[in-house]
Amino acid sequence: MTAPVIGVLALQGDVREHAAALAAAGADARPVRRREELEAVDGLVIPGGESTTISKLVDIFELREPIDKRIAGGMPVYGSCAGMIMLAGEVLDGRPDQRGFAGIDMTVRRNAFGRQVDSFEAPVNVAGVDGGPFHAVFIRAPWVERVGDGVEVLGTVTEGPAAGRIVAVRQGNLLATSFHPELTGDRRLHAYFVNLVRTAA
Repeated sequence: MTAPVIGVLALQGDVREHAAALAAAGADARPVRRREELEAVDGLVIPGGESTTISKLVDIFELREPIDKRIAGGMPVYGSCAGMIMLAGEVLDGRPDQRGFAGIDMTVRRNAFGRQVDSFEAPVNVAGVDGGPFHAVFIRAPWVERVGDGVEVLGTVTEGPAAGRIVAVRQGNLLATSFHPELTGDRRLHAYFVNLVRTAA
């Protein structure tokens, strides 16, 4: 079986970590910084980082319209942390000049769990992924406050002060998590996305 070609938006954030996780999950992982690189991939990962910075860099590198078109055309995209914010239809506590791709009908709150010092780890069960809960790493993470009718909630925090908060969602070929699976050795979520890309192709 041919490995699906999956790009990692390589403007800022955990690019190498996502690429390594995708490769371990059976994908041909490539950095994407230019339009022609985007056109050569079957799916895209938008990594964690700083959502306002990513928003500006997407415009500087003239990738906004090409990514919007690929999303509208059904290309699978996975966003983690800042990537979740970039995929959200509505962002609370964002900067007024910040623009994402508005692919998922959801409202997310930026930095909802607090600042860098409030980073934490918690178990999260993700629907459709076997093997027990993820050891999820949250770093200045968003959470989802509202989802539209077409959005499937895949995971919520199960314990602690944030219990019940939505942290993993899917709408069609678009997947988003508040946490950073690329920072752990657990490749199940990347394997889930690789399979999503294979199915879409």
